[in-house]
Amino acid sequence: MSKFKSYHCSVCGAVYQPHEVTYTCPKDGGNLDVLLDYDAINKSLSPDKLIASREFSIWRYLPLLPVEDPGCYGTPLRSVGWTPLYQPVALAEELGLAHLWLKDDGRNPTASFKDRASAIMIARAREIKAEVVVTASTGNAGAALAGMAAAANHKAVIFAPKTAPPAKVAQLLVFGARVFLVDGNYDQAFDLTILAAQEFGWYCRNTGYNPFTAEGKKTAAFEIWEQVIYAGNLEKPLNVFVSVGDGNIISGMHKGFKDLQALGWLKYMPRLFGIQAEGSAAIANAFNKRNEEINPVKANTLADSISVDLPRDGLRALRAATQTDGSYITVSDNEILAAIARLGKEGIFAEPAASTAYAGLAKAVKEGIILPDDPVLVMITGSGLKDVKAAINSIQPAPIIEPTLEALKKALK
Repeated sequence: MSKFKSYHCSVCGAVYQPHEVTYTCPKDGGNLDVLLDYDAINKSLSPDKLIASREFSIWRYLPLLPVEDPGCYGTPLRSVGWTPLYQPVALAEELGLAHLWLKDDGRNPTASFKDRASAIMIARAREIKAEVVVTASTGNAGAALAGMAAAANHKAVIFAPKTAPPAKVAQLLVFGARVFLVDGNYDQAFDLTILAAQEFGWYCRNTGYNPFTAEGKKTAAFEIWEQVIYAGNLEKPLNVFVSVGDGNIISGMHKGFKDLQALGWLKYMPRLFGIQAEGSAAIANAFNKRNEEINPVKANTLADSISVDLPRDGLRALRAATQTDGSYITVSDNEILAAIARLGKEGIFAEPAASTAYAGLAKAVKEGIILPDDPVLVMITGSGLKDVKAAINSIQPAPIIEPTLEALKKALK
């Protein structure tokens, strides 16, 4: 592909041709960045031409992606992305912010941000003629892969911890994937996935391992640029709040903004804020120590989608904040639950990992990290229907009453 030039190692800087590697750097295991031919893209594409597109999904950005059109028209694969953008007035007033946006990726076909990566992964699998795609997941990435694979009539194998929320496991099975529940944590499922891919010749989608996952996730940055930055002609950097587990979402979004900057289409690089649960804060720990050594933790948080011992894309996720004048913020499980309830009052049903980003914003405002005139966008990465148990724990239960008017009046008091 002419627009896909090479890979670049994020650790040692080595450059590889597209046919030379598949996953990580052979020298040091570093994550690989996909490099595009920006000069060639600029010759055939302009912001105005892109914005005129009538394709309202991630595929409107096909000229900026390292894959060809996967086809599959009329399926959920074609409806990933271009998710709703809200401006909650009451919430902005409560926080004292002049400009606040919420972008709800829970509205994707399988109800999470991970559809972006999985759609690109299926497109790539079809190009290289990989018959089976495999991934490790606590639920969302697996559901996304299973759903996109089903839409493309492709085979998918999912390894998930046996502790994954039942609603997420149900999605995997309904979509027809072959599912194995691992008697261990996510990191153990991740390692088993790599071994299985090597043994059986499967194509591994693992987050923070396959470079094409970030290429899918960068499409959120393109939408934010188009919907907020370019459309609003912002004259100062946008502050973007993202929940972080493995680190691939924030690193993918950083990659998207860097692509736009390389094209000359982005005036101010957004400041990226990674929000982690206190019980799963390996990247935040490194950020606070002001070094790039990311040590594993023993993750313990109700936000299963960001519960990770060793972030597989930790270095790039760390740099997403350090290179954009952003920051890392940690929040407690109680703050995460409170954020679910608060977002619900705005009509947004968020799972714990998604509400984590808003909890981080609330804390940043309280601590003076974000000022009243700072423009802010919060990524809502998944629907609350993914983890109803956590949602129930975030609110007061409904009272049970007798079916009489007297009982109702008593309860109302």
